[in-house]
Amino acid sequence: MCRTRPSCGRMEEKRPVDAAGAVALIGIAALLAFNQVVIKVTGGGFGPLFQAGLRSALGLVFVLIWMRLLRKPIVFPRAALMGALITGLLFTVEFMALFAALDLTSVSRVSILFYSMPVWLALGGHFLLPGERLSGMRVLGLMLAMGGVVLALLERDAAHVSLLGDALAVFAAMCWAAIALGVRLTPLGRVPAEMQLMSQLVISAPLLLVLAPLTGETLRTPGLLHWAGLLFQAVGVVGLGFLIWFRLLAVYRANGVASFSFLSPVLAVILGWLLLGEQVGPLVWLALGLVAAGIVLINRR
Repeated sequence: MCRTRPSCGRMEEKRPVDAAGAVALIGIAALLAFNQVVIKVTGGGFGPLFQAGLRSALGLVFVLIWMRLLRKPIVFPRAALMGALITGLLFTVEFMALFAALDLTSVSRVSILFYSMPVWLALGGHFLLPGERLSGMRVLGLMLAMGGVVLALLERDAAHVSLLGDALAVFAAMCWAAIALGVRLTPLGRVPAEMQLMSQLVISAPLLLVLAPLTGETLRTPGLLHWAGLLFQAVGVVGLGFLIWFRLLAVYRANGVASFSFLSPVLAVILGWLLLGEQVGPLVWLALGLVAAGIVLINRR
């Protein structure tokens, strides 16, 4: 909570991503890349909205246990309630769209569209966030990074293509960017990361679980693999992954944090090569170079 009136009216300017932040963000990018595959596989046992709702509910339990073990107070300031409501609804809609998109089309196609989020966030930050205006170099960095992602996916199988799935993936990316902007533009940004995440899970879990039966599909044929995938999402991604992401967003510039998400679809291709024996051509390695160059340019001081 702000202690002085002047500080309450001024948004703190964040610092560029340093070496420690880069290592953490690369780890998050790898986790999210693997998570796209997990969501697709877990979808064999659960309907899209039901899977998303269960993930939020289990993630909420994990965050509550986490805060209890660390003896962190579960206190939410009244000034941040509106920001929490807005971002919670955006969080709900984002994962409704993302899980439905992954149910309709391929992981690779969803990845390139969903991880266009940094473009939308950088554009929003240019107009709304202090110290995050897009210079010529940063624009070039965004173009290089996105070009690298496109190259990485050119060799992927495009047999399973859905126009609705594509549209939902882009919409989910815009919601993700709007959440990051909402955290920075409202008093919610001064709330601890655990409470930010908890507010979104408290809103999304019941909404998704109530809406899931309306789609006519909750359970499919869940097996041990599907339940394991759900647990991984709840603890590894929603719990630890999102908590770390919110903490990084509180320290570093939003466009710098977001730029690392360009690595996720590229890493998804590499994981397919390592874990599934998929063929990876020279374009993928060129893509990695473009993504790395883009991140350097976006984060130039």
